[in-house]
Amino acid sequence: MSSAGHTSHASLMDGIYRHQRHVYDLTRYCYLLGRDRLIADLDPPAGGSVLEVGCGTGRNLLAAATRYLDAHFFGFDISTEMLKTARRSIAATRMRDRIEVAEASALTFIPEQVFGRKEFDRIVFSYALSMMSGWQAALAGSLTMLAAGGKILIVEFGQCESLPRWFKRGQFRWLDLFHVTPRADLETIMRALASSHGARMEWQSLYRGYAWRANLILPQLADRA
Repeated sequence: MSSAGHTSHASLMDGIYRHQRHVYDLTRYCYLLGRDRLIADLDPPAGGSVLEVGCGTGRNLLAAATRYLDAHFFGFDISTEMLKTARRSIAATRMRDRIEVAEASALTFIPEQVFGRKEFDRIVFSYALSMMSGWQAALAGSLTMLAAGGKILIVEFGQCESLPRWFKRGQFRWLDLFHVTPRADLETIMRALASSHGARMEWQSLYRGYAWRANLILPQLADRA
């Protein structure tokens, strides 16, 4: 993404969330389904590291840090407005020494420059890909910073494939108001990435296709030989 493109997208996200961030977590729990299930499946190794791409208000990072006391958590977001809420929420907890957040774009993120490390044991996308331009590149790029034996965990809006057509039409129109685009080809892209990187893919449709859960799991170094 060019500098101008980054600025434009950041401004768009800030415009959307400048006021919404104050009530975001109170209002999203009822339709950003599957996030807690994803956190329950994180299971980072002892002393491990978890990165959330598009961390927003820090809600997931805080929930995960509360559950996994021996792990370190990192998150970045393109919206400075959302990060204001994240930093305030994190600073008010005992987990502040284990959670670090920063402003960055998923398309230009360099972990060494932002967090001083090259790789992570777990990387999370929680309803983030549907808001990213160039989301395929962001997903592919995350594999380059995933440790051997590591896992990318994703929860996203699905295609409502087993829900009534009227529900899907209304859902997509409503999501479009917030510049959210469910990724119909997410499974295809992920299977291609899994094949090209020797990774294992897990796929699950939740709530009759309202949401999709997916994991990409890299083999251990010994398994690659």
